[in-house]
Amino acid sequence: MTAVEIMIWSLALGAIAVVALVRLVDLVARPSVSRAQSTEFHFTVLVFVALLSGLPDLLELLQSEVLEAAQVLAGPICVGLSAYWIGSWLNARHRELLMARTLRIAAMLTPLGGLACFALPYGQQLAAAGALSLLGASLTLWLIWRASLLGDPLAAVMAFGCLLTLPAIAGMYATAMQLPGITPGWQAVFATCAALSNAIIGIVLWSRDGHDGRARQEDSSSDFDPVTQLHTGVTLGQRLVKAQLRRRRMKHDGAVLAVMVFNVDRVSAQVGARGVNEMFIGLAGRIKRQVGVVNPVGRYYDRCFVCLVETIDAPVWLRTLGLRVACSLRRPMQVGSGHGDRMEIHPDIGVGIVHLTSSDSHLDDVLYDAERLAEAARRMPSRTAMLDPVTGGIVPVEQAQLGVRRAPQPVRASEAPRSSSPP
Repeated sequence: MTAVEIMIWSLALGAIAVVALVRLVDLVARPSVSRAQSTEFHFTVLVFVALLSGLPDLLELLQSEVLEAAQVLAGPICVGLSAYWIGSWLNARHRELLMARTLRIAAMLTPLGGLACFALPYGQQLAAAGALSLLGASLTLWLIWRASLLGDPLAAVMAFGCLLTLPAIAGMYATAMQLPGITPGWQAVFATCAALSNAIIGIVLWSRDGHDGRARQEDSSSDFDPVTQLHTGVTLGQRLVKAQLRRRRMKHDGAVLAVMVFNVDRVSAQVGARGVNEMFIGLAGRIKRQVGVVNPVGRYYDRCFVCLVETIDAPVWLRTLGLRVACSLRRPMQVGSGHGDRMEIHPDIGVGIVHLTSSDSHLDDVLYDAERLAEAARRMPSRTAMLDPVTGGIVPVEQAQLGVRRAPQPVRASEAPRSSSPP
């Protein structure tokens, strides 16, 4: 390496190290899983760039054979770990099944592909590892851009940062293979892309940690429920409309859930206003854990929560979703009473589910239907109701015929015939 090349890669590594150390300090000050993953990401990038730059060979830190093996594995392992962490950052599990599964598969197969590169002739191993890393990074970039289309406000900036990783990966592997034509000028471009992408991704990762808190501060008190910390009023309506527009643009089936709480007066008599507020806070938390933070959840009015699930992969998933939400909400909880002691209460709830397709009516009508279904669910053992796609009647979700197409002209919940199921 020339003195210019040493300076180029030293500056790039210094810039990456600064970001990594800042995130480490932030992690120590405010420990969390997301901050730990962000810190691990930056240190992984630091090791990756250091290995491919050739500085360890210059400083004789590793034996030649060990360094070359590490260079083959560095890219696939870094890309695989990034896919795993990005899945968590995007909350892909609750956003879209395709996204979650693809990122999970990429996180597993990319490092395994790196190991498989050792089966190739010696002169082809670095090239194969570089191509595999570029493929995995391109796949991750496409899924991040897809998340931006689904409404993630930070995914577009993250996609730009990931776009810069493509020339960085290609250039660093070209530098490691000592291809002709890779001049110090080109190396400066590759090093700049690596440092800049790391900085942009770091800013976006940092922004995600405080995004929810800032969003809450921006809401007016009239549109934000002080008890459950959920959106309500006009703000809730705007979020639901935007989610509905995204769902239709992506041509996904979705669902609206309404959760009614029926025993508020009885709980109030038992534990007082403090206990009622704790119950609502607990119910809001359970709903968000079941549907995921990417799906808007709000307090429609005092005794009713609503949620719009933007993506369902198949109608039969409505059964799993409804039963899972109902089972979680019906579990007893400990709340404080007016006398300062803790008492156990049993929430009496009903869950109404409306299946959304591209031909659905206005959102106000859908919310009305979901509310009526939630009231009907109180008479059902599972406490979950929906319209049967075939008969149009209100049935428990476990009895709905979800394996067939929806009826051509579905019946409104307010006009639907009641199920003959016993209460």
